[in-house]
Amino acid sequence: MITADAWSKTPTTALIVLADGTVIEGKGIGASGSAPGEVCFNTAITGYEEILTDPSYAGQIITFTFPHIGNVGTNEDDIETVNMAAASGVRGIILRADITQPSNYRASRHFDAWLKARGIIGITGIDTRALTAIIREKGMPNGIICHAPDGQFDLDDLKAKAKAFSGLEGLDLAKDVTSPQTYEWDETTWKWDEGFGKQTDTRHHVVAMDFGVKRNILRLLADQGCRVTVVPATASAEEILAHNPDGVFLSNGPGDPAATGEYAVPTIRKLIERDLPIFGICLGHQMLALALGAKTTKMHQGHHGANHPVSDFTTGKVEITSMNHGFAVDTDTLPEGVEETHRSLFDGTNCGLRVTGKPIFSVQHHPEASPGPQDSLYLFKRFMEVIEESKKVAA
Repeated sequence: MITADAWSKTPTTALIVLADGTVIEGKGIGASGSAPGEVCFNTAITGYEEILTDPSYAGQIITFTFPHIGNVGTNEDDIETVNMAAASGVRGIILRADITQPSNYRASRHFDAWLKARGIIGITGIDTRALTAIIREKGMPNGIICHAPDGQFDLDDLKAKAKAFSGLEGLDLAKDVTSPQTYEWDETTWKWDEGFGKQTDTRHHVVAMDFGVKRNILRLLADQGCRVTVVPATASAEEILAHNPDGVFLSNGPGDPAATGEYAVPTIRKLIERDLPIFGICLGHQMLALALGAKTTKMHQGHHGANHPVSDFTTGKVEITSMNHGFAVDTDTLPEGVEETHRSLFDGTNCGLRVTGKPIFSVQHHPEASPGPQDSLYLFKRFMEVIEESKKVAA
């Protein structure tokens, strides 16, 4: 059993119970209740609000390796979820230290109150180093997080539910976080003393397939002079082509790409056949690979953080990137005519591809830098260059 830290004198009001029976005690924060999920760890030291509103985390319980989470409060500008009607994707959070009062001028709400409002269960006072070591050694375990303010738990029931959770393999979670309808997006990125802007001078029309898209991705497309039309994950190729797009964007998202691919891959294949410029990120990268004939695999511990080094073979440079994924494209299954463009320098997994002779490419990491470094922002410009070249060829 991993117990609460010795310095914590508060009674146990929250538990993490892993599928193997491991019980972790601590103090509850946020919403009350229980939720099963896959337990991962995230190494970012900032941007917790963006992380917790990233739909790609649906079905997961996040262990933050940075000890001080929540101390700058929350605000409305850092929310990444577009579909506010959907339930919060993340199942729970695991923290080392207690939350202090907000200490940032941008804060509009205490972190604990924000967690309650979004229905996110949290636990503090945990030896997150020990838990991270377990994940690194044994892989991402299934578990259940429970917060009971009265300290009363049915441990046998929690162990049974943790063991019964099926995990993320085979789960299509994009359907839970995608927008239910088509909409237009014109908001641009945030600027000091100005806030978010609005794009009124558009040069290209991009249709974005929403598998759990983040706001800052859409803002960066708008920054590039795009009129952005966002369509649900289940949109057909005919529905997408009816918008007469100059390019198609495949968004990030949660769950098993093979499961979401049951309905999305046939659509993507039809778009590939039309030689439309296509740019994919994260889940979009994985499903593009599936549509091209490659395979994806479940990772041991996944990639979650804002400090992941990636080698870009197209530029010869190393980028520090933001990542959030538990599945990866199997490089050995990339078919002829599909080239690997990026690779993780942590474990050698595939992080990017492009199709020879076609205006199609994708990356595994999150170049929108929300949160994270901005090393990969050039990819949005590259997408525009591909679109412009495609227009010249068509003319």
